[in-house]
Amino acid sequence: MMGTAQPGTGQETAETIFTRHRARVFAVAYRLLGTVSDAEDVVQETWLRWSGVDAQDIRSPEAWLVTTASRLGIDHLRRLRARRETYVGPWLPEPIVEAAGAEPAPTAEERLSLADDISIALLHMLERLAPEERTAFLLHEAFDYGYDDLSAILGKSEAACRQIVSRARRRVTEERPRFEASRADHARLAAAFATALATEDPNALLASLRDDAILYSDGGGKAAAALNPIYGADRITRFFLGILKKIGAPHGIEAITINGRPGFALTAFGRLHSVVSFDLDDGRISGIYVMRNPDKLHHAAELLGIPIID
Repeated sequence: MMGTAQPGTGQETAETIFTRHRARVFAVAYRLLGTVSDAEDVVQETWLRWSGVDAQDIRSPEAWLVTTASRLGIDHLRRLRARRETYVGPWLPEPIVEAAGAEPAPTAEERLSLADDISIALLHMLERLAPEERTAFLLHEAFDYGYDDLSAILGKSEAACRQIVSRARRRVTEERPRFEASRADHARLAAAFATALATEDPNALLASLRDDAILYSDGGGKAAAALNPIYGADRITRFFLGILKKIGAPHGIEAITINGRPGFALTAFGRLHSVVSFDLDDGRISGIYVMRNPDKLHHAAELLGIPIID
């Protein structure tokens, strides 16, 4: 049993315990809320509550911290939903990026490894779930928490938690790609799309896209972006070629990893224009997620060492 440190006892301090589990707290909060700043707010509030309890009375610090972060996340989600309903254009999660070939760092980027699937596509899909559904689904599917754990966290019976997870899984499964793509497939198609874009080759762009592909572009009313999803390979191709025409030269395309999957950063005059992530189905690109909102590009710009475009 862990407790508050006393001189010479060798027991861990509350801060040491929290530091050891902070990555998991952040991982849960980010997956629930979809932005780094909101996740960090939950992490900070969880720490404040943790620092106010006697750690030696806590049988499982990790369980206590995840439970607290989950409940705070649910409350935060409920407050955010009204704001997101009036958001200008599609709302996309904030991307967490790594430069291609970068060594993992003890930051938000590294914390993504705490669960297998945290793609922009999945987080975008989870926005359609109610807060408790999202929490139950993520904790069970991504972090392998049992129904007894969910019962304690959500304050519902195990049977009710099973129903919540089943309902959420059904909704997510209905809208996910039919074929699970490998990382190699993602890298290949992301590179093919980036090359086609760099050479402004419409035929190559069309060849990499499913006919029924969908593009979501998040400008948040602060950067030029499509206010509605764009449907179809032809319209998506024209959308990207139109962006390049507006940017003019010089522009650049840099391969990066976005939430654990290959994507790219588009630059204009040496500044970050947008971050582009992909979803695949049956060997071609089925979904494209373009982040343009400068509020959600700060962390990416800092990590890549590229200032955001004015």
